[in-house]
Amino acid sequence: MPDRPERLLEQVAALAADLGPALAPVGQLDLLRSITAAARELFDAAACSLALLDEAQETLTFHVASGAGAEEVVGQRVPVDRGIAGWVVSSGQPVAVADVAADPRFAAEVAEATGYMPRSVLAMPLQTEREVLGVIELLDQRADSLVGRRDMELLGLFANQAALAIEASRVFSSLGQALFQALGMAAAGDRDLAASLDELARRSPGPAADLAELAGAFARLGQVGPAERAAATRLVRDFLAYAGGDGRPS
Repeated sequence: MPDRPERLLEQVAALAADLGPALAPVGQLDLLRSITAAARELFDAAACSLALLDEAQETLTFHVASGAGAEEVVGQRVPVDRGIAGWVVSSGQPVAVADVAADPRFAAEVAEATGYMPRSVLAMPLQTEREVLGVIELLDQRADSLVGRRDMELLGLFANQAALAIEASRVFSSLGQALFQALGMAAAGDRDLAASLDELARRSPGPAADLAELAGAFARLGQVGPAERAAATRLVRDFLAYAGGDGRPS
């Protein structure tokens, strides 16, 4: 059947269009920029930056920053066994350092590369219930900042919002991988896309299996009409809104 690959690609395109509105994170990088900018302003800090772990969990890469040295720090890579940021992600613990020059964990050469040498650092891990994703750092918070002793609690709120955005993006990426794996299985055998997704769900471990099963359900919805697909998309969006944050409806 010479037109089988074309039909499968059409199915994947239609399925992605159905799943996208329900699951795709909107402006993740813009959201992370807003989080760092808002944290810097609230804490009256000279700078705020956010770094994420790579898949091997060996290197931190700074993705967004606001304030002094922001342009220079974005894109910098730091091994997890170096610096205060590395200590935070390795330990999973927040830290407040009033005098970085006196702290052996401080990596002075990293700060020098940005052209800004901080005096103090407040750092919080970005983490979910499953793993540590990265770190958010505040540099040189003013001593008379209004937030005072609630520093760690408030920075934890910013870190939580960033972690939710990052996790949503990674879930969507994993879903895309499941779709293309199923496409390959369907192209290699005599089965449709939904059946391939079912097979992938049976063979995959953990979260990948759940995503494949969800995609398979959406693939079947594609056969029952646009109204039903739209209704299912709304249900998924409502559920995600309900389950976001602490699991209670906002």
